[in-house]
Amino acid sequence: MRNCEKPKLRNGEKMKWRNGGWRRLVTLSVLLFHFLILSFSQSPQSWRDSLNTLNRQIASSPWSTDLHLRKAAVNLELQQWEYAIDEYWQVLQHDAQNPAALFYRAYANSHLRRYDLARNDYEELLRLSPKHLEARLGLAFVQQQAGRVREALEQYNLAVEQHPESAVAYAGRAAMERDMKQYEVSLYDWKEALRLQPDNRDYLVSCVDVLIAMNRQDEARRMLDEAVRKGMPRGLLREWYVKCR
Repeated sequence: MRNCEKPKLRNGEKMKWRNGGWRRLVTLSVLLFHFLILSFSQSPQSWRDSLNTLNRQIASSPWSTDLHLRKAAVNLELQQWEYAIDEYWQVLQHDAQNPAALFYRAYANSHLRRYDLARNDYEELLRLSPKHLEARLGLAFVQQQAGRVREALEQYNLAVEQHPESAVAYAGRAAMERDMKQYEVSLYDWKEALRLQPDNRDYLVSCVDVLIAMNRQDEARRMLDEAVRKGMPRGLLREWYVKCR
């Protein structure tokens, strides 16, 4: 349990989400964390070669869910969002409850800002698997992007409650709280994420950012000094040292 109150929204209040910025990238990384495990150190040409091979296999084989999922994964890697969505649609025609197709179709639609479609797939996946962390975080993200602040916060709260040892769950909620200027609870969540992943630079500088926003520069500098003492290169933190002056 957090030793501070959860953020409260005034009646009718809607937060205006800022575009860009590293905090938004941290929030997006929560959604993409599961997707990124698909990525290997292949060049774009290697991915296109893989796609050609998969297309030939699909054309010459009976229906294979595995082949279509593999092709869709390559489409995602090449940022061919519509082609990936079409592949996942075909998979779901054969298997309406395929978790990979639901998750990654939601991811592709989210990238295209089709938040209602993404939400539908995340909700269906969570109906089938209520503790699916990536789907829960994905749903929180699309609710947030669509301006449904209260619903997004509820999903982040559920993610933390269901997965108390997940650093990315705390990080997702913390980033949202920071944007809401709920600094105390955001700081708590960033510190929890950092406790779970002590070497994560993004979580460290997120804590520092919130401390600076709270005019607690001395504490922020001490946190930076402690990270350097533990082995984090000082050069990576130079920007934040400057902000602590």
